[in-house]
Amino acid sequence: MQNTLTKNFNDLNNNSKNYLHSDKNRFLYIEKELNQIFANELKNSNSIFCKVKPSVIQKMALFLSNNITRSCSIGIAGETASGKSTIALDIINTIQNFADEYCIENAITRINTDDYYYDRSDMVKKAGSFAEFAKHYDLDVPEALELELMKKHIKSLLFGKEVYLPEYDMSGTAIRRDNVKLAMPSKIIISEGLFTLTDKVVDAFDFKIYVDVSHNVQKERFYRRAQERDLGDSADEVYENASNKAKTHIHPTASKADIILSGEADRSAYRKFINQILVLVKEIYF
Repeated sequence: MQNTLTKNFNDLNNNSKNYLHSDKNRFLYIEKELNQIFANELKNSNSIFCKVKPSVIQKMALFLSNNITRSCSIGIAGETASGKSTIALDIINTIQNFADEYCIENAITRINTDDYYYDRSDMVKKAGSFAEFAKHYDLDVPEALELELMKKHIKSLLFGKEVYLPEYDMSGTAIRRDNVKLAMPSKIIISEGLFTLTDKVVDAFDFKIYVDVSHNVQKERFYRRAQERDLGDSADEVYENASNKAKTHIHPTASKADIILSGEADRSAYRKFINQILVLVKEIYF
């Protein structure tokens, strides 16, 4: 006699729209498809993944099947110049393109962790330049940011409330302007930054991602960025401090991550993977 589990998976393979109307059946189908998508990527010799916790697939299926109906939040962390900002932007752009094509409103909202640096413009003026300021003020510790405010903003968005976000000037003034960017509640709230998975804010996220990168690649990227930001002779000192502080404040947060991504994978590989999940969404709902 055919058992219930076997019957379920036979029905899944039939993939009838009627079958997928049930929340439970839709969840089972999505979980099965996600397991295959992740397994295929993990087998790839140039996989975007370094590690994936099995529980993340089930949680993703719960959101995609509408068994969890609220918005979801994604936090991305990693060392400076690991590629976390680029990965976040590729995720955002890929999802937004899909949303535009299928007329999905308020699909994704970005929260930039760097915007929560405390305003230190007076200290920059007193020092005479950002380079001199950076020699005496540590920007590479969680205490340099108002992470409690960031967590409050994310929670508000998850509960369906509009929020006015701060904006930090990264050009070297250390000015933070508060309540300047309107953020709308959306289906996905995504944030990235050095300290996104640190204790003061980590529990605001449903999905926690850490971006790993080799020392040589990270260092090369850092000095290229330092040149763009005109750090001058202070670049070496800033890099050494950032590397040392990362060992204390950033590297340990990898243990909290559901997913560890390679910061050196080809950008098209990240977009391709997200698109595979969006194809599944299209199959179920459109």
